[in-house]
Amino acid sequence: MFTNQRILVTGGTGSWGYELIRQLLPQQPKQIIVFSRNESSQVAMSRSFEDPRLSFCIGDIRDKEALMRACERVDYVFHLAALKHVPVCEDQPYEALKTNVIGTQNVIEAAIANGVKRVIYISTDKAANPSNFYGMTKAIGEKLIVYANLLNSNTKFVCVRGGNVLGTNGSVVHLFMNQIKTKKQVRITDMHMTRFFLTLQDAITLLFKASEESVGGEIFVMTMPTCRIIDLAAVLMEDMGIDAEMVETGIRPGEKIHEILLTEHESTTTVAYDDEYLVILPTLDIPGLRMHYSAYPKVDFDSYCSSELLMTKDEIRAMLVRGGFLS
Repeated sequence: MFTNQRILVTGGTGSWGYELIRQLLPQQPKQIIVFSRNESSQVAMSRSFEDPRLSFCIGDIRDKEALMRACERVDYVFHLAALKHVPVCEDQPYEALKTNVIGTQNVIEAAIANGVKRVIYISTDKAANPSNFYGMTKAIGEKLIVYANLLNSNTKFVCVRGGNVLGTNGSVVHLFMNQIKTKKQVRITDMHMTRFFLTLQDAITLLFKASEESVGGEIFVMTMPTCRIIDLAAVLMEDMGIDAEMVETGIRPGEKIHEILLTEHESTTTVAYDDEYLVILPTLDIPGLRMHYSAYPKVDFDSYCSSELLMTKDEIRAMLVRGGFLS
């Protein structure tokens, strides 16, 4: 799919970007353009890969003109750039709006203007029935990406929605390991909290699958395992051999006890694609889309919540080993 193709990655110097590019390079692309704001991160990434097919472009997705130039002769866009931290977006909603909503609109318009083949938008479980401003902006981003398929262009737009990815910047695993080692305690907002988790390597593998098999206009939902946050902390303590104290700090603004990947409303138009993906079909009538998925079975549940089908400690440990956190 990506052989001899030009690929633009917005927000490409983050954890997702590193792993995405690591898995893209063996697929023989002609060029990968990393579009991001941070000069020092781009220099560090360039030194890390040392690959002539990798080029770097300083820019902000809020700047439509910069995106227009970056998208010239590009075949595929992976749209990763966003403000992602829930407390930051709660405290500075104007900034989150400009990056996550206006920035996504700019990506859509730049891609269409330059005849990009496909745009893949990375979304989050927090976009499903959002309770915080970050989730709201990502939900709007999903709607914009779906609607973009009706803008009378040849560019296809698809969303991929997942939960927490282990190993990304600010990952709870890194945070917990540091707290256990330096403070002999783990700060947990609520002892009943559950979350969806997937390793970064697995997330990118699934991302490629959705990129290749999507039609345009659908939302691919990664079926991710779930766990209790206290069980995750306990496994880390056991592996590190440190008996740290768990301290409950209270829910932060906009935070949920449990996340959902699929809402009750969405389940009515969702099909089971395979063991790894659900596909949410839009209520908008996108020509040919419903027909393409007509042979797939509709889901037989109302919602997909992180409080269900919880991993055991052994399964959590196996996931952490696969992600490279435990030996």
